[in-house]
Amino acid sequence: MFVSAAGAVPAVVKYVIDGDTFSAGVKLADDTVVSVRVRIRNVDTPEMHGECVDEIVAANVARNRLAELLPVDSVVELENIKDDKYLGRIDATVKDSRGRDVGRTLIREGLGRGYNGGKRKTWCK
Repeated sequence: MFVSAAGAVPAVVKYVIDGDTFSAGVKLADDTVVSVRVRIRNVDTPEMHGECVDEIVAANVARNRLAELLPVDSVVELENIKDDKYLGRIDATVKDSRGRDVGRTLIREGLGRGYNGGKRKTWCK
């Protein structure tokens, strides 16, 4: 179980899954490295297997942008870590190597929208 009370945890990006999720290696206190999927907290991006063509196209754009923001092998900081509803995945605020909040960047660029849980709004028109 991953729960962080305060402070940031460094992680190394392995690969991007979609516009708001990526895989990372996280070093634990005993020097063990675990692989975990990280869902970026407070942002929702379109789904790769979306309900319509527009959503799928937008999902690919968001995923490609996240890959630019979080290149493979880059070090990111994970904050406010909580277990996710899916086993093996955590939710976290993610800051890139320059200290920028990645979720806010995606929202500001129109590739995602704010999300605090609950039923997601459709991306289809």
